[in-house]
Amino acid sequence: RLHFRGSSFVFSTAAQQRSTGDECGPEDPHDEVKNPLSERALEHKAIKLEEQVRDLTERYRKALADSENVRRRTQKFVEDAKLFGIQSFCRDLVEVADILEKTAESAAGEAEPSNPNPTLKKIYEGLSVIEAKLQSVFAKHGLQKMNPVGGKYDPYDHEIVCHVPAEGMQPGTIALVTQDGYKLHGRTIRHALVGVAVESQE
Repeated sequence: RLHFRGSSFVFSTAAQQRSTGDECGPEDPHDEVKNPLSERALEHKAIKLEEQVRDLTERYRKALADSENVRRRTQKFVEDAKLFGIQSFCRDLVEVADILEKTAESAAGEAEPSNPNPTLKKIYEGLSVIEAKLQSVFAKHGLQKMNPVGGKYDPYDHEIVCHVPAEGMQPGTIALVTQDGYKLHGRTIRHALVGVAVESQE
C-alpha cells in the first residue's frame, strides 16, 4: 500500500511539474511561425520590384509619347487633306484662268479707242469682270497668283525660261513672267516661268 501511494505521489508530482512547466516555461519552438524569406532576400526582392516599376513606368511614358505623336501626325494629315485636297483641281483651274486672261488681253487690244465697235468693248468688260471674280474665288480658297517681278529668283517658286539684260535692275532679279505661278495656302502648285536679269556681256 505504501508503495502504491508512493508511486501515486511520484506520478502526481510529475504530472504537476509538467503542467507547471507548460505554464511557466519557454514557448515551444515548434509553435513559433517562421518567415520563409530572410531579410536579405526580401530586400533583394524589393529592389527587383522597384526596377520593374521603373521599367514599366518608362514604357508607359514612351507609349504615351508615341500615341501623342501618332495623334498629331494624324491630325496634321487630316488638316493637310482638307487644305490641299483641291490641289489637282486648282492646277486645272489656273489653266482656265490663263486662257481667260489671254482672251481678255486680246479683246482689250481689239477694243482700242480707235475702234468704236461697242460689241468688242462689252466683251472685254465682261471678260474683265469674270477674271476678277475668278481671282476672288481663288483667294477665298487659298489659291493666289505670284507676283515675282522685281523679286529674287527662287528655284522653289520659279522656273527660268530666259535671261534678259539687267537694265536698271539688279542681276538675279526677275525681269518678266511668261506664265503666272500659283500657290495654294503657301505651297507652290505651279512654278512661275520667268526671265531673270543678267549683266550685259559687252
